[in-house]
Formats: sequence, structure tokens, C-alpha cells
Amino acid sequence: MMSSRMVGSVLRRHAAGSSHLFAASGVSPAAAARPLLAGGDGVLPVMARMMSTSSSPSSAKEEATKAPAKEGGDKKAVVINSYWGIEQSNKLVREDGTEWKWTCFRPWETYTADTSIDLTRHHEPKTLGDKIAYWIVKSLRFPTDVFFQRRYGCRAMMLETVAAVPGMVGGMLLHLRSLRRFEQSGGWIRALLEEAENERMHLMTFMEVAKPRWYERALVIAVQGAFFNAYFLGYMLSPKFAHRVVGYLEEEAIHSYTEYLKDIEAGKIDNVPAPAIAIDYWRLPANATLKDVVTVVRADEAHHRDVNHFASDIHRQGMQLKESPAPIGYH
Repeated sequence: MMSSRMVGSVLRRHAAGSSHLFAASGVSPAAAARPLLAGGDGVLPVMARMMSTSSSPSSAKEEATKAPAKEGGDKKAVVINSYWGIEQSNKLVREDGTEWKWTCFRPWETYTADTSIDLTRHHEPKTLGDKIAYWIVKSLRFPTDVFFQRRYGCRAMMLETVAAVPGMVGGMLLHLRSLRRFEQSGGWIRALLEEAENERMHLMTFMEVAKPRWYERALVIAVQGAFFNAYFLGYMLSPKFAHRVVGYLEEEAIHSYTEYLKDIEAGKIDNVPAPAIAIDYWRLPANATLKDVVTVVRADEAHHRDVNHFASDIHRQGMQLKESPAPIGYH
């Protein structure tokens, strides 16, 4: 074990060799060597002072990015500095060269809706499960008609908060099944999540058209909570039944949007300009109106109707979804 005299000698030599560091920080070596309990500055506070006076490139960049926000108050001028090397692409443009302002979806995720789809197609319930699914959906329509009556903007908002749930639940459960069983999904995970995202974009659009009241927002929370858990349980027990329910829900959605269009054409609902988010998402003309938006949303619902009835048919034939390629991008 080293004696106290030897330890003191080592510390003096170390302090003498490092005196230029303390001189640069403006602190004498003697003051730095005084212990904290004796009332001196101590080594640790000195080193902390030295570290605070030195600025790394990353901290300098962060200060530079914060400066515009403090001085001008313009949040748009702030550029997020990513330590992880993730580039913030803020210069996306449309085909005409104008700036792309949406961060919730990108130009390559937009599309032109296929409005030529058959809107009258209906799956005739034949089996007991199909009949139960059909009448469950029909029974849900009655309270909706009573509550919203012909306020189709709010009705569409409520409809989309429910319609965006099944795709997410089905995609999540198929995802977990794929992980558990080490198997492919046939693309159905992506197809169902794509459906959920498309329905969510419907909601984002109608939020611009109909401003929900506080009690309508409360109703959305209650309905979504009940429906999510019920559909989750139903999909766990019978995916065939769950997809059939969604197929019939989409048929009802087509009917609701058709009535919406009738009121717009009859002048009962103002045919206001289409929201900007809808124009970009569906690649609508700049002078598009609410009628155009409802038309493309109805076409989307018809595609979702076909996909879910098709998924239920696959299960009815005794097969798994993975055995049939999923209609990715079908909407």
C-alpha cells in the first residue's frame, strides 16, 4: 500500500504537468487542488467549468437552430438537427413544382380513385354467420339514423372513426400470428393496414368539412372503445365472421354516402370547395368540390367492401388468407 507521502508526491507532479489546463480556464492550480470540504473550488467544479466553456459541433448546431425561433418567433424557420443521421426532407414538390406542405402523407402515396366500381354489388347472406353479421350491422344503423338524422358531415366523421378500426385490428393480429408461426402473410398485413390508413384519411378530410361538437367527440371515444374491443374479440374467434361484418359495414357506408350526394345535388347541403388535403390525396382538380370528395370516398368504401367480403370467402372455403395473394393497393 502506498504511503500518504508517496500519494502527495504523485498528485503534485500531476498538478504541475497539467497546470496549463487550469491556466486556460482562469483557475490557479492551488485553488483547484484545494479540497471541497476545505472551502476550495475543487477539481470537479473546475472541470465542469471547462466543459461548459467548450462547445461541441453538435451543440453549436443546436444553438444555431434554436436562434431563429427565439429571435423571430417563426417556428417554420427551425430545422430539426438529427444526431441519428435522419434527414428532414422539407423540399418535396408537386408535379407543377409547388411546395408539398403535408407531412402526414407523401406525393407518392396519393392516387386517383376508381369511381367506375360497381356500387350496387351486395353479398346475399346465406349461412347463419352471414345472417348474424348482416343483422348486427343493420341494427347499428338505427341509432345512427336517430342521432345524426341527415347531418351527413358529422355522420361521415363518426363512420370513419369506426371504419378505420377493423383494418388496424386485423393487420395487427395477422402480424402477431406471422411472428408466432414464422410464416408469411400473403401481403394481407399490408393490405389491411393500408385500408386502415385510407379510412383514417377519410376522417382527416371530413374533419375539415364538419366541425364536431364536444358531445360528438365524446360519442366517438365511447363508440371506438366499445367497437375496438368487440371487433378484436370477434376477429380472434372467427376472422371469417369479422371480415363479413366489415363487408356489410362498407355496404352501409356506400348507402350513406349516396344519400349524402343526393342532398348535395338537391341543394340541401352546400357544395363547398373541397378541402386542400382531399385535393392532394386523391389528385383532384384545383376547383374540386365537396361532391367530388364524397364521390371518391364512396368509391374507396366500395373497394373495401369487396376486399373484406373476399377475405371472408377465403376463410369460408377452409383456407387461410396467406394462401391467396392480398389485393394490395386495391383502393
